Amino acid sequence: MEIITTPLDGLLIIKPAVFADDRGYFFESYNIDKFMNAGLDLKFMQDNESKSKKGVLRGLHFQAPPFAQGKLVRVMKGAVLDVAVDIRKGSSTYGKWESVVLTEQNKLMYWVPAGFAHGFVTLEDDTVFFYKCTNVYNKNAEGSIIWNDPDLNIDWGISRPLVSGKDELAPRMRDIVSPF
Repeated sequence: MEIITTPLDGLLIIKPAVFADDRGYFFESYNIDKFMNAGLDLKFMQDNESKSKKGVLRGLHFQAPPFAQGKLVRVMKGAVLDVAVDIRKGSSTYGKWESVVLTEQNKLMYWVPAGFAHGFVTLEDDTVFFYKCTNVYNKNAEGSIIWNDPDLNIDWGISRPLVSGKDELAPRMRDIVSPF
């Protein structure tokens, strides 16, 4: 397993060791000892999975304390552009975002710690997206930022994604009071 840092403190790309042969492949998507040795002392409380057609954008979502969630995300089938936005008020990278393409072929995972808003857009039909969360979902703690916030200027690579009505009504980042 290789841990790749990003310009945003705590936001990591995780490249597992994949063993492939003519039968298929095998890799560990999570191993507590390897994660601990990499400085990731995580306790996962909930797993989530979604399936989406091409062009679906989900996000940008976060959970406020005490239900804040770190997320270990990956694609099991298909591909996504995955985006994380730093919403930690005291951070030197507050309001900055990073993205990574996660695919069933590259097997990359993204560690998105609490204090980040998270979203993704599917790049292929029937994309299956999976994530482990460090806390359980709580409706009263949910928060979101509009996906096309002009202040963030995220390049999603798509002009007209399919977005839920709820996500379409999310506030701009400048209008949220960050709980972090």
